[in-house]
Amino acid sequence: MSFDAFTRVLSQADSRGDFLSQDQFAALSALVAEGNKRLDAVNRITAKSSMIITNAARALFAAQPQLLNPGGNAYTSRRNAACLRDLDIILRYITYAVYLGDASVLEDRCLNGLRETYLALGVPGPSVAEAIRLMEKEALALVSDPAGITPGDCSVLINEISQYFQRAAMAVA
Repeated sequence: MSFDAFTRVLSQADSRGDFLSQDQFAALSALVAEGNKRLDAVNRITAKSSMIITNAARALFAAQPQLLNPGGNAYTSRRNAACLRDLDIILRYITYAVYLGDASVLEDRCLNGLRETYLALGVPGPSVAEAIRLMEKEALALVSDPAGITPGDCSVLINEISQYFQRAAMAVA
């Protein structure tokens, strides 16, 4: 079972019969303080998810045209649609992780066993990993744009988002 950052910290303290430590309380307070930026980032990625996926797929297929050729993994519209669907699912779970401030939902519900599934199906993991890196580039460009976002330093959040994409890319490679 995956927990958000609050539930995890509180359940751990509760199981030990402890109060929250100053460090735990400070970490949760910082998460609340950064909440609007987190929501802005999730909203931007979600609103542009189709564009992020489409641009990543176009760039991937331009760099690896053999994927679209007969015998390639994205050959036929059905297989191409399956590739786009998988990228959509991965991106969606990354946004869940960003919203929660916790990678466990991404790991538990999306990435756990994905490499093995792709190996069994003959899906080229390195190509999927490259598509994820291309999505990361698109998503970070959106989140990094200061226009219309909660003011303040977003570097920690941007680094966190990047780590979720990197986790996903490593999980399938």
